[in-house]
Amino acid sequence: MTELEAIKARHSVRRYIDKPIEGEKIKTLRDAIERCNAASGLHIQLVVNEPLAFSTGVWKYGKFHGVTDYLVMAGARGDDAEEKVGYYGEHLVLLAQQLGLNTCWVGLTFKKVDGAFMLNDGEVVHCVISIGYGEDQGVQHPMRPVEKFYKAEGPVPEWFSRGMEAALLAPTAIHQQKFTLVLHKDNTVEARTKFSLAASSYLRMDLGIVKYHFEVGAGKENFAWR
Repeated sequence: MTELEAIKARHSVRRYIDKPIEGEKIKTLRDAIERCNAASGLHIQLVVNEPLAFSTGVWKYGKFHGVTDYLVMAGARGDDAEEKVGYYGEHLVLLAQQLGLNTCWVGLTFKKVDGAFMLNDGEVVHCVISIGYGEDQGVQHPMRPVEKFYKAEGPVPEWFSRGMEAALLAPTAIHQQKFTLVLHKDNTVEARTKFSLAASSYLRMDLGIVKYHFEVGAGKENFAWR
């Protein structure tokens, strides 16, 4: 399965079966996490066999069940770190899909369990990502018209259309999709956020996810970010 195929196949899953993730898949994920941390300066960690984060309190709101494994998306504060959390987190989400696993981005409905992971001075947990074998494969949200999500200074090339198709499949907070991609005449692309009161805390994270999807669909060799 390619990354683009993973984008099309992957949907959010909140309920998981009692099946441990195999050791070789754990290693593949941790190797990828190490590369992501080195490239981004984040402090992403994989927590396994830890059932408490989703067993009390507000986990009920998110309707999670059977979560024992999750990615802790930790790093510095600020917009730059939040965008990196989205970008590199989605890389790991798609890798998990390629490994036959299911995932869900989680903003609030989890408990921080003492001793499950480590934070360095100045670091915060931006979110977590549940991971494991889902009870099902999730469902696709209705697609919105692509024209609502981009602006172009001239004719739209095929690579940009492919990128937009992938971007519209990006998971965003409460499925708000508060982003616009702008194609400039010099083949640079600008990613902008739109105002959202409901999802304001996750706009930069969502933008990082969208940008990763766009790159996969468009091909990084065809454009540069502005």
